[in-house]
Amino acid sequence: MKRNKTLKSLVGLALSASILASTTAFAQLVSVSSIVEHPALDSIRDGVKQALTDAGYTEEKGLKWQFQTAQGNTAIASQIARKFVGDKSDVIVAISTPSAQAVVAATKSIPVLYSGVTDPVAAQLVPSWDPSKTNVSGVSDMLVLEKQLELIKKVAPDAKTVGMVYNPGEANSVVVVERLRELLSANNMNLVEATAARTVDVGAAARSLVGKADVFYTNTDNNVVSAFEALVKVGNDSKIPIIASDTDSVSRGAIAALGVNYYDLGVQTGKMVVRVLKGEKPGDMASETSDQLELFVNPGAAAKQGVTLDDAFIKSATKIVE
Repeated sequence: MKRNKTLKSLVGLALSASILASTTAFAQLVSVSSIVEHPALDSIRDGVKQALTDAGYTEEKGLKWQFQTAQGNTAIASQIARKFVGDKSDVIVAISTPSAQAVVAATKSIPVLYSGVTDPVAAQLVPSWDPSKTNVSGVSDMLVLEKQLELIKKVAPDAKTVGMVYNPGEANSVVVVERLRELLSANNMNLVEATAARTVDVGAAARSLVGKADVFYTNTDNNVVSAFEALVKVGNDSKIPIIASDTDSVSRGAIAALGVNYYDLGVQTGKMVVRVLKGEKPGDMASETSDQLELFVNPGAAAKQGVTLDDAFIKSATKIVE
């Protein structure tokens, strides 16, 4: 009788442990911050969530997920970062350079994974591209600028001066401007710049480059991408071709873009989140990039901006936007 009770007790304990494991296995909080909502950054967020779902981490199984955007305001980004730290998040995913900088400044202990950051070293998120030995790692959207210049020459072969609107407060944009200036100079071309510290400044900044720039190039500057239609209007009105590095911008009026798939970048980031949730430390994980580039082309935008595209170039596109 005593043996049966002991056996039942052991079975009961095993069942309780099993039930507890099944209900709490994914009782972890993943907090996601983004500087602003626009197609590229939203795609990263959605990709992260999909990677978690694919790995079995769902809200139905106990995963806690929260997302907040700073609406383009770095002060709000810092507030969100402090809230996520106060919430005792298990992992914080910071999408974009400003959000990542805010989160990294707010915690040295909670695991942080950045995404959509052009240069994490220049942004002082990690000391190098190697494992940081800190609480930070992530996925960069850095592009090889030589390939961007090749694209510019294919769309506007006679262009000598490239115009760029950017936010001087974004470290990722400053890095691109500096490197692009050097690259263009080495190719007997020039860069003219106009700054837009706010999204409402993008249109005026673009207009200031009319008569100076032969072609516009945009990186993934969050202010410019958020107000991309303002840049497109200037390009269409002034017949200045627009080349982007964000493929989502092609459907919004850019002629072409050679860039990463931001949804896939989010999935790549999400897989790193899963590794952290399973016990791996960000400091033991090297920062990653993506070499899966896609070419999007918009012949309609080309016509509006006074450009005739080569048929072979159009056919080489991953996606042709009508």
